[in-house]
Amino acid sequence: MPGASDAVIENVDRGVFQIPFQLQASVPPVRTLLRKYRDLPAHFAGACLIHLADQSNTGDILTLDRDFASYRWRKNRPFRLLLNSDT
Repeated sequence: MPGASDAVIENVDRGVFQIPFQLQASVPPVRTLLRKYRDLPAHFAGACLIHLADQSNTGDILTLDRDFASYRWRKNRPFRLLLNSDT
């Protein structure tokens, strides 16, 4: 989607989106997710987002990555994609 990245960055800058993620403390679960989804394959950023969803107790995700239709948070819960990449 043209302009989507700019809109997200603008919202982060304004404090609309807050990202409470500390990578060093999340290495073991992110590593586990990378192994779990290696057949898709899961990318590093995607594994971080899955873990962040678990930590934040939400499956609402703002992404254009179609693999999130296959990923699960809290082991078996499907994500709710906030952007429809087909439009």
